[in-house]
Amino acid sequence: MSTTITGTTATTSTYAADAMKKSIGMNKDDFLVLFMEQLKHQDPLNPQDPTEFLGQLAQLTQVEQAYNTSATLEKLLAAQDSSMAMSSVALIGKEVTALGIQAVFDGSNPATLSYQMPANTSATTLRITNASGQTVRQIDLGTVAAGNGSYQWDGKDGQGNLLPAGSYNFGISGIDGLGNTQIATTYTTGVADGVRFENGMAYVTIGAVSVPFSDVTTVKQS
Repeated sequence: MSTTITGTTATTSTYAADAMKKSIGMNKDDFLVLFMEQLKHQDPLNPQDPTEFLGQLAQLTQVEQAYNTSATLEKLLAAQDSSMAMSSVALIGKEVTALGIQAVFDGSNPATLSYQMPANTSATTLRITNASGQTVRQIDLGTVAAGNGSYQWDGKDGQGNLLPAGSYNFGISGIDGLGNTQIATTYTTGVADGVRFENGMAYVTIGAVSVPFSDVTTVKQS
């Protein structure tokens, strides 16, 4: 463990010194060499006051420390991204639940529409829309208890026609005991079949749907 930390520190320090030299033309070591050369060639009968040089050296040291901090943060962020990537890939083949309004219908098997209702409701309605925003099915759920629930959608529209496989949006709302409209939190569920990375973020794919890895709430063996 100590060897790893020491190696990382040395690498970070070297990276910072190189970045500093590229940015301002010299690093602390270069300045010390210049300082020693000036001391060697100064007039012994009229020596230069080292105060100014020491002040500049202190400033360069502070700058290099700032570069060290920046380099360390970059490495930590890279390690975090790598950890997130490994964690997200491990979800492939598992059943995941994530915050989302999308439901995946494979063309034959019922799709699970999961939700969480904040309060007991009556006159509760489930509305399913296609990619164009058109309502393809509206279902009266009646009375729904507060808490987690799910509905098995058979993939059919309001006329009983089987819809094509793909991604559909759904929402659930109802009226509570005080007459207020309550909107359920909805979840996208299914077996993760892939992972993609975009702009530093990991997305888990479930059929035709992609959900941010950070939105995944539960994972189970499929």
